[in-house]
Amino acid sequence: MRAVYVEALDAHRALSDDALAASLAAALARRPAHADWWVFAYGSLLWNPLFPFVEARPATLRGKHRRFCLWSLASRGTTKVPGLVLGLDQGGTCHGVVYRLPAECASAELALLWRREMVVGAYHPRWLRVRAGTHALTALAFVVDRKHPQYAGKLALARQADVLSRAAGAFGSSADYLERARVSLITHGIVDPYLEALALRVAARREQPAPPAAPTTTPPRRRRTRGR
Repeated sequence: MRAVYVEALDAHRALSDDALAASLAAALARRPAHADWWVFAYGSLLWNPLFPFVEARPATLRGKHRRFCLWSLASRGTTKVPGLVLGLDQGGTCHGVVYRLPAECASAELALLWRREMVVGAYHPRWLRVRAGTHALTALAFVVDRKHPQYAGKLALARQADVLSRAAGAFGSSADYLERARVSLITHGIVDPYLEALALRVAARREQPAPPAAPTTTPPRRRRTRGR
């Protein structure tokens, strides 16, 4: 991730090892004493967590919502044709998935996760209360930093669709990112009307068949998963 951003932008845009370590240490110091090792996924972590987990559950976070509000200048776009990726922004509600890391390797896995999610420091890592079925949990969530230069703000839906339909970067297109997020949520029984509306607009702009409609019935809300 760092190499991608250094090549696309400059060496000063990506955080150093020392800065990443300090950010992780600060986040771990804020971890509530009662908290387990849950991570809240709402974007790329839904389909590509890259860490082992012993359990996965659909979960609801109140006070934040999922939005394409972060410019991608390397991974899903370029400096000439910026893309968009998802962030957790203020207000509303976000339905996602919480993954529980094995306690014996959680710290080491979070260090690797930091190198991916915090490479340009565009998020504030926060320990937040989420609802997973009938249970309240504390989970680590990456909330967008509204002061970061890549924060896109509240773009109109049409503008988001325009960007998503044409941008691509080192890790693929912004449209692919959208579709992976949408489908991953559906596999957990979550239909996000916002992503569904965007997918239809993006398909129309790319002159592709409309994506399959989300099911009207959903699988069981609780799901346990082992492995990567």
